[in-house]
Amino acid sequence: MESSRPNAQWSAILDVVRSHVSGQRFQTWFQPVRVLDLKSDHLVLEVPNPFFADWFEEHNVPLVVDAFRELGCPSAPKIRLTVSDSYYEQSQNLLTAPATAARPAAAPAGGNGWSHNLYARFVFDNFVVGKANEFSNAAAHAVAQDPGMVYNPLFIYGGTGLGKTHLMQAIGHAVLAKNPNAKVYYGSSEKFMNSMIQAITAGQTIDFRKKYRNLDLLLLDDIHFLSGREATQEEFFHTFNALRDARKQIVVTSDRPPRDIPRIEERLVSRFNSGLVTDIKPPDLETRVAILKANAKRDGSTVPEPVLFLVAEQIQSNIRELEGCLMRLSALSRLMHAPITLDLALEVLSVYARPDETTIGVDLIQRLVARIYEVSVESLRGKKRTSDIAFARQVAMYLTKQLTALTLVDIGKSFGNRDHSTVLYAIRKISDGRKLHPDLDKRIEELTGELRNAGGRRRIERRPPSDPGSQPLWS
Repeated sequence: MESSRPNAQWSAILDVVRSHVSGQRFQTWFQPVRVLDLKSDHLVLEVPNPFFADWFEEHNVPLVVDAFRELGCPSAPKIRLTVSDSYYEQSQNLLTAPATAARPAAAPAGGNGWSHNLYARFVFDNFVVGKANEFSNAAAHAVAQDPGMVYNPLFIYGGTGLGKTHLMQAIGHAVLAKNPNAKVYYGSSEKFMNSMIQAITAGQTIDFRKKYRNLDLLLLDDIHFLSGREATQEEFFHTFNALRDARKQIVVTSDRPPRDIPRIEERLVSRFNSGLVTDIKPPDLETRVAILKANAKRDGSTVPEPVLFLVAEQIQSNIRELEGCLMRLSALSRLMHAPITLDLALEVLSVYARPDETTIGVDLIQRLVARIYEVSVESLRGKKRTSDIAFARQVAMYLTKQLTALTLVDIGKSFGNRDHSTVLYAIRKISDGRKLHPDLDKRIEELTGELRNAGGRRRIERRPPSDPGSQPLWS
């Protein structure tokens, strides 16, 4: 009886979510999910594939969190997504099947008897180049042509969904195309850490080190995940040295440049900077339209030009969302046996609605700025004037003025009842600073993009539980 309890709890959560989303969205994104474990402090969900996991985490986890709160949970459990074993079994079968002309991107498994984990579609031919990514693309091509000899390591950073993983994996595919026996491995920094922990627990650290330190090409995603994880940083440091000393190529990605990753060892920062550090910015309108055209052509979808421009204008800072919107649009068109029109596009775009003054609030801005600058929200509203808190507060005030309709007086009240002249000074200081300091300008652009994405997501309306005195489901 007890074993069925997580499913009953999850069913209650799904009932709340179902009442707030369309039937099509629920069927597509919630029915395939299976609950593996549900306790007061954590929830483990199994999803069909990595793409589904990325999409679900970004678009649907907030709905699950709000559902817990709507049911009366004081704080939602930490949600972890795990990909179904069947996906990796299918991937392995594809990798070990004989190569055919129809599937050129399915390279053989990497050396040491393990899969390289590359996605078939993440190749250079499918990467749309624009002003925002042309330098990173050129660097990636150079590395692929002569791995281990130029730009080692290659460090690519940028916001979520801008193509870092695509470009990184394209290097892997190009290297394997030239040398099918090359030992190539792609993985996340979190997986690196988990593999290390498992090896230590099982007494197999020697095997772990052999796997990683005998590679020809290591592609490690989201290196900022190692922030504050000293033991994993230590292991990666020695892995890095072993590979570079052997003239083997290392490519890593992050959401920020090496110097801006908090709680990362200086010796690692130094090694990252010893290679080439390059960034990918949000694409311009023309590039976004080109990306949509390329995806539509590859998927065999007929999408009118006005629809392409409408989608590209509405989704500006996340290529993953851009491609996801087109995928959803094509799927709905096929399901309804109807052509893709502007009306259908507007319906789909409601899920990705662009923010306005009502969807981006000062609370959201304060929470994001506090997280990025590693201060508390309370300190932004408080009286402390230390340099780090004062600067973060000025950034938050500037963003509030840019992204909301609040007056200077209202902004001042939201930051501890400060005078409007203080707010005006903060706005001018950040505005002038952006002109003088490219790093600050870039950081403001990134924060603005993240706020627009966060503000554009639909949120469940929070209501008190119908029976506050009832026993909560998660106890």
